[in-house]
Amino acid sequence: MYQGQSIRVAKLDGGIAELCFDRQNDAINKFDAATVKELGEAAAALAKAGDIKGLVVTSGKDVFIVGADITEFGENFGRSEEEIAAWAFEANKIFSAIEDLPFPSVTAINGIALGGGLEMALSTDYRVMSTTAQIGLPEVKLGIIPGFGGTVRLPRLVGADNAIEWIAGGEQQKPDAALKIHAVDAVVAPDKLKASALKLLDQAIAGKYDWKARRAQKTGPLKLDMMESMMVFETAKGFVAGKAGKNYPAPLTAVSVIQKGAGKSRDEALKFEGQGIAKLAKTTAADALIGLFLNDQLLKKKAKAAGKIARPVKQAAVLGAGIMGGGIAYQSASRGTPIIMKDIADKALDLGMNEANKLVSKQVGKKLTPEKAGEILGSIRPTLNYGDFQTVDIVVEAVVENPKVKKSVLADVEAQVKPGTIIASNTSSISIEELSTALKHPENFLGMHFFNPVHRMPLVEVIYASKTSKEAIATTVAYASAMGKTAIVVKNCPGFLVNRILFPYFGGWSMLLRDGGDYQQIDKVMEGFGWPMGPSYLQDVVGIDTSHHVGDVLAEGYPDRMSNKEFKSALDVMYENKRYGQKNGIGFFKYETDPKGKPVKKVDPETEQLIASVQAAPKKEFAEAEIVDRLMLPMIIETVRCLDEGIVETPTEADMGLILGIGFPPFRGGALKYADTIGMKTILEKAAQYAHLGKLYEPTESMKKMAAEGKTYFPK
Repeated sequence: MYQGQSIRVAKLDGGIAELCFDRQNDAINKFDAATVKELGEAAAALAKAGDIKGLVVTSGKDVFIVGADITEFGENFGRSEEEIAAWAFEANKIFSAIEDLPFPSVTAINGIALGGGLEMALSTDYRVMSTTAQIGLPEVKLGIIPGFGGTVRLPRLVGADNAIEWIAGGEQQKPDAALKIHAVDAVVAPDKLKASALKLLDQAIAGKYDWKARRAQKTGPLKLDMMESMMVFETAKGFVAGKAGKNYPAPLTAVSVIQKGAGKSRDEALKFEGQGIAKLAKTTAADALIGLFLNDQLLKKKAKAAGKIARPVKQAAVLGAGIMGGGIAYQSASRGTPIIMKDIADKALDLGMNEANKLVSKQVGKKLTPEKAGEILGSIRPTLNYGDFQTVDIVVEAVVENPKVKKSVLADVEAQVKPGTIIASNTSSISIEELSTALKHPENFLGMHFFNPVHRMPLVEVIYASKTSKEAIATTVAYASAMGKTAIVVKNCPGFLVNRILFPYFGGWSMLLRDGGDYQQIDKVMEGFGWPMGPSYLQDVVGIDTSHHVGDVLAEGYPDRMSNKEFKSALDVMYENKRYGQKNGIGFFKYETDPKGKPVKKVDPETEQLIASVQAAPKKEFAEAEIVDRLMLPMIIETVRCLDEGIVETPTEADMGLILGIGFPPFRGGALKYADTIGMKTILEKAAQYAHLGKLYEPTESMKKMAAEGKTYFPK
C-alpha cells in the first residue's frame, strides 16, 4: 500500500493494514522531517483504501521510535515563533490524520517509545506494550514540551494530574506504571506482542471494545468541571514551579498549555501546544539543553571510536582501598568488570569493602536483587599482595595524594603486571608527566581522575602525558565507558581540565571577599545563577584542605594569574583555623547531621569575624551582576585558554567537563556556550571593567579575534 525510506504499509489477512516503522540503513527509528512527511503519505494511502477494517502500528527495529531527530531542532527553532507554531500545527495534522482514520487502530510498542514515539502511539486508539519496553515524554529535559500532540492526547487518556506528572517530570516509564494509569491497554511478553495487538484490534472491529468512544475521549475536551480544573492546575503549578525552579520554564509551560487546552477540542488544544513549544524554542535554556544532548551524543561517538582500538579489559585492579578505592571497585564490579582491591593493611581493605557494601546495599530492592548484590560484591577481591596481578588488564592507582608515595607504588605495580597492562593514576593535581618518570614503560601510563563521590559523579578525566600511547588512552576511555562514566580526554597540565577552570572562579570569589563581599550574599547570587551550591559552600564540600593544596599546585603552574601569595584569603584563614568543611563539621558553614546522617548546613557567627580579618575593605553588598561577572569571567577566560592550548580538543568537551565534573548550570550549557549566549564582544567589555584586578580577567588573543569576526564556539 505504501513504501518509504522509514515507513511501509502492507495489507495483512482479514482486512487489516500494518504500518511498520523500519528506517532503512539505521539501527533505530526516529522522527525526522522526512519520516513525518512519509507518515502523512501513509495516512493518506490508508484513508483512500476502501477495504481496510483496522490498523496495527509496529516497528521493524528493537526499539519502537526513540523520539524526534534532535539534530534538526537547530534549523527548525531558528525560525520565528509564529513560524514554529505553524510548523508544529501542520505536523500535528498528520498525527490527527492517523487518529481520524475510519477504522480502529492499535500500536504494538516493542521497545523504547519516547517523545514523538509515544505521541505516535497515542494517536492510535489502543496500545499494547511489551514487558521490556519503556515509554515517556522527556521533552522538558531539552527545555521544550511535547510537540506532536502529547500535551493534548495524554491528559485526555490518563487524566490531567497523571499527564502533568509524566510530562513535567520527563522520566521514562516502565510497563506497570503505564498500565496503572491506562496510558497503555495491555502489557504482554515480547514474543506475544504482535499477536496480542492483532487480537485486540479484531475485538475492536467486532464491537467488543467501543473504539469510537475512546476516540471521542481523545478528540473532545478534558472531562473536568471548573472547580476540578482549578484544583488540578493551580496545585500543579505551585508544585511544578517549586521543583523546576525559575531557570527551567518548560515544565510550568507544559502545565499552562494543558490547562489552556482543557476545555477545547483536540484541534483547538493543539494550537496552544504549538504556541507553547514555539515560545520555549526561542529560550536560551532550550538552546543550551538541546546543545547538551548533542554534545553528549558526540562524546558517546568518541567513546565508541575509542572502543575500536582499545584492548579488552576483563580484569581490573585498584591500588589503595579506602573510600575512593571502594567507590572505584563498586563502580567497576557493578558494571560487570571484576576488580582486585589491594592495600597494605587489613583495616584499609575493610574500609574499602565497607564502602562497596554500603553502595550495593542501597540498591537492593530498587535496582538489585539480593543475588545480584552478592554477585557484585563477590567480584571485588580484597588482597594484601600482588599475587593475581598477572591477570590484570588495567590498574587504577588511588593511594594518598603524595608524588613520592605514588611513584613508589607505580614502580612496584609495573614490576608485577604482564606486559602491556595499562596503569592509571587517580590523581586530582599531581602531574602525570612527572609520575610517568617512575615507570619503565610510560607509554602504558596515564591519569584517570575520578570525581568524588565516584558512584554519583558521571565524569572521568583521562589525562595523557607526552609518551602515553593512543592505545592506552583508548583502553582507559573504553573502561570508563564500561563503568558507566563519561570520559573526557585531557592533555596533562597543572589542574588538568576541571580544577584548572574551577580555581579561577574561586580566585574571583577570593578577591570579591577581599574587597568586602558578603560570603552568604555571594553564595545566594551564584545559586540563583544556577550553580547547585555557592562557592563558599562548594569549598566546604570539596574540603578546604584539599582546595588549599590544589590551589598551591595551580599557583605554581600559573603564577601570573593564580598566585595565592598576593594577599591572605578567606580560604587561607579557614585552613589555618583547621576549618576543613564538611569533613570535620566546620568550614565557612558548620554542619550537623540530620536523622538520615546527611550533613545540614548552618550559619556560624565566627565565619564573619574570620573573613573580616582578611578583608581589605569594609563589608558591603555588591550588585548581583557584578558578583556573577567577577566569578564567571575568570572561568570563561581559563576555559578558552584550555581550548587554545589543546588541553581539550573541542568546545564540547570543555563544556561537558564543567557540567559533569562540577555541576555547571546545565541550562546555561557550559562556560563557552554561556560566552556565546552573552556574546564575545560583551565579554570583552565586561573584562575591561575588571582589568585592574589582574591577569585573571585578561582575555586571550583568540577571544579578541572571535569578537572582531563575530564568531561563536557553537554554531547558531
